[in-house]
Amino acid sequence: MRVAIIGAGMAGLACADVLAAAGHDVALFDKGRGAGGRMSTRRWQTPLGAVTIDHGAQYFTVRDPDFARLVNAWHDAGIATPWPPAGRDAWVGVAGMNAVVKQMAGRHSVSWGYLVKSVLRRAGGWHLMGEGDPAGPFDALVLAIPAEQAAPILSLHDLRLTGIALRARSQPCWTGMFVFDRRIDGLPTVVRDHGEIAWAARNSDKPGRPQPECWVVQATAGWSDLHIEERAETVADHLLDALSHLAGAPLPPVAAASAHRWRYALSAGTGDGALWNAELQLGVCGDWLLGPRVECAWLSGTQLGRLGLGMAAPGGAAMRLANGSDAPGYAA
Repeated sequence: MRVAIIGAGMAGLACADVLAAAGHDVALFDKGRGAGGRMSTRRWQTPLGAVTIDHGAQYFTVRDPDFARLVNAWHDAGIATPWPPAGRDAWVGVAGMNAVVKQMAGRHSVSWGYLVKSVLRRAGGWHLMGEGDPAGPFDALVLAIPAEQAAPILSLHDLRLTGIALRARSQPCWTGMFVFDRRIDGLPTVVRDHGEIAWAARNSDKPGRPQPECWVVQATAGWSDLHIEERAETVADHLLDALSHLAGAPLPPVAAASAHRWRYALSAGTGDGALWNAELQLGVCGDWLLGPRVECAWLSGTQLGRLGLGMAAPGGAAMRLANGSDAPGYAA
């Protein structure tokens, strides 16, 4: 069976792993320039040299036994390691959060820079139209994208799944990235929940990142929502001021500053796990179906692969709708 997956983040790649292992022909399409999604790492040329900054997910936790086995394999490969300042069960990618996603993507056919603009179903097959040559036909289609992006596609094909996507609402997050010419005194490596700052961390203290003093500052969802259409430069200045207030003293000279807007950063989860329409061969996975954790994205993609497409022999019948009740420990 030929399967198209829109979205090559953690959920889409986890689903692809299961499908490929079951003998299916999988092709992924992602609008990004490379692997990462919300586990992105920015590589930045600054006056102090090249730096890498995790401007999406800051760490991930491990609770599911199957996910734990995968994370141990990442650790053995040297691309993931614990990071105690964020918590006893916190892990990070080495030398960037996107290291694990890059390894996963390397096993699959991924069309990067492919923004899917429309999806058509003709003669029982799925066709993708976007920024690139049309792709298809595919026997099955998986949407591994935020609920807000999945809903318009689903609305043309499955009203029930559309309703689930419409009820899921992601919260935004503005993220500031700052490079300084020397270490900031008086601040711990990680700060949580201080005014409009939801998270601030010394990124350069993460394992495998020997570089100048780098900080990531993520605003709260409420503040980000109020300033969602603000200019990135203005947001960067505001978050820099917030970091200075947090430090209680003037900051060292700034070598580089930037801000990134995540429109769809966090979702509470719908409890559905993964969605599958057997008649249309249409599936949906993503952390928004479970909760705002990297592990939830992996669990959702894995569930869809195992309980839906992955259980059907190539060319055979598809399985039932998956739900979140089969795997424990989704709460953050």
